[in-house]
Amino acid sequence: MKLVVNGKSLEVEVPAETPLLWVLREEVGLTGTKFGCGRALCGACTVHVDGVPRRSCVTAVGDVAGKPITTIEGLAAAPALHPVQAAWIEENVPQCGYCQSGQIMTAVALLRARPAPTDTEIDDAMSANLCRCGTYPRIRLAIHRAARSLRGDPV
Repeated sequence: MKLVVNGKSLEVEVPAETPLLWVLREEVGLTGTKFGCGRALCGACTVHVDGVPRRSCVTAVGDVAGKPITTIEGLAAAPALHPVQAAWIEENVPQCGYCQSGQIMTAVALLRARPAPTDTEIDDAMSANLCRCGTYPRIRLAIHRAARSLRGDPV
């Protein structure tokens, strides 16, 4: 089966019903996408398919064959981090860090759709991602910082 992951074409030999999460982690070797709940409830496994956030733990790889898939590893353009990743560091968002790749992927999609989101829009968009450490206020600050950076405003 042909996949396009982070701009690279790959061939994997797996059943079409295999969850994308396990293909990314076990077959492709990209471990930034995390297993959280296995039921699309927590967001730790969020990746982008055709630019849209998808829960990879419940997405069959056969359903995304040939479509562009972006993981947390594909956001940065070396040597620079993606502005959301940089803002995450500047605002000291991660504590344990486990959910952060999914949080970042959701935030990137939000900023693509809403370049200047309000607090309410941020809270609504991010509410589908769970953080057991409770870093939600810092997540909001980081999203505002990234939004300013992406717009070219002073951060």
